[in-house]
Amino acid sequence: MVLPNFSFERKLWEKDCKIIAGCDEVGRGSFAGPVVAGCVAFEKDFLQVLPSGSSYPHDHVVINDSKKLTSKQREIAEKWIKKNCLTWGIGEVSVRKINKLGMAKATRIAFRKAISGARKRLGRPIDFLLADAFFISYVPGLPTRRRKGKDGKFLKKVNGRQQAIVKGDTKSISIAAASIIAKVHRDDLMIKIGRRTKYRKYGWVKNKGYGTRQHRDAIKKYGASLYHRKVFVETWMKKITI
Repeated sequence: MVLPNFSFERKLWEKDCKIIAGCDEVGRGSFAGPVVAGCVAFEKDFLQVLPSGSSYPHDHVVINDSKKLTSKQREIAEKWIKKNCLTWGIGEVSVRKINKLGMAKATRIAFRKAISGARKRLGRPIDFLLADAFFISYVPGLPTRRRKGKDGKFLKKVNGRQQAIVKGDTKSISIAAASIIAKVHRDDLMIKIGRRTKYRKYGWVKNKGYGTRQHRDAIKKYGASLYHRKVFVETWMKKITI
């Protein structure tokens, strides 16, 4: 199995970018629950400066796209990442805000919260951001390469401090690590909510809010809850009634 590596980070370290963070989100496509983003930065030349007693790759630690790992692998990796990384942050946006603002805006807010959390934990700015698939707008100090001037037109030359990598969670360790800590955080939250008596019927302990057959059947039978995303559920209900 080909695992993510530090190839993107190394190129930036060579350009004297000291703090390089990876970002990813989870839960964007689920029927219920919050959207959660993670942000992780490792120290420069991390594999050479690992704390004593740590190693990667390790028999019990696998860092990859969180969707490709088992829940046990994610839990092991999440603990290892938080222990050995330079800094990390989690950004969570509630269903209430998703329903009010829409998924795109809510996801950007989650990213900015995660980046802010990583900055505060580190106590210094992040020099460059690696993101999975798309740029993250309006992050202070980390502009994208596409920025509008006062006239509303895109500026031709912008010193961007972000790189959007297609399938970045399978290529960059920093992005993959961010996806793992975000996934573990969100799964734990959905399990906790799903164990409450009034929500057990939706099966969130197992499906984590995603649109499995059991979850869809429960929505048809019992209706949507306060934790459901209105647009997602309404769109799906329209499809099955056409």
